[in-house]
Amino acid sequence: MQLANKVALITGGDSGIGRAMALRFASEGARVTISYAHAAEKAREVQQLIEQGEGQVLVLQADIAQYQQAIALVERTVEHYGRLDILVNNAGMEIHHPFVEVTEEEFDHVLAVDLKGPFFCAQAAARQMIKQGTAGRIINVSSVHEDLPMPLNVPYCCAKGGLRMLMRTICLELAPYQITVNNIAPGAIDTPIDADVKADPQKYQALLEEIPLHRMGQPEEVAALAVYLASDAAAYVTGSTFVIDGGLMRNTGSL
Repeated sequence: MQLANKVALITGGDSGIGRAMALRFASEGARVTISYAHAAEKAREVQQLIEQGEGQVLVLQADIAQYQQAIALVERTVEHYGRLDILVNNAGMEIHHPFVEVTEEEFDHVLAVDLKGPFFCAQAAARQMIKQGTAGRIINVSSVHEDLPMPLNVPYCCAKGGLRMLMRTICLELAPYQITVNNIAPGAIDTPIDADVKADPQKYQALLEEIPLHRMGQPEEVAALAVYLASDAAAYVTGSTFVIDGGLMRNTGSL
């Protein structure tokens, strides 16, 4: 088991990529905390699946846009398990509007969930890892849109671009403590957030034509990458974004 004796906190672990990560981390021996914002029933389903596999899981409700709730996730994880080894900043959201129509409230909400929340979760996790005096892993689930422009989704792109520079900067500050920081940048992954695209044959076909592998990725594939970055095998890996997009970024000509 690659994550035996590790404690992992995964935000947004109730569905999609976060759900797949929670299940895979538990199967690899990690004791897991998952957070959810609203979908308590989905979170309980993940809990049941992990417990059926004789894994350990703590389920917490939190709005990571709220500072106190974000840091409380780390505090309550440590209270429950006694330590924290891995943080996965996975929770996120987006609002599709033309740039000229985006309101201050919408901008603030997206930035709070997608950047402020990960910032302070990472800060709280790093403080705990430093206090423990042990190596740690911070993994941010970013997006290809930390690099790739996406019209009608400007606040999201701003937040993901900020997450890229957060990772690149704090990896330098945390390296002396053997805490690594990396981003995973998924492209089109078959999750509920992209259900509307799949439901529209024209949009779906247009998407597949942009992806050289001509399919959407599966959450389990992203989870497998996260396990590697969270494991001891990735102890010398820090400060990088790992793109998992079926070749989408190369097809667009982006770096």
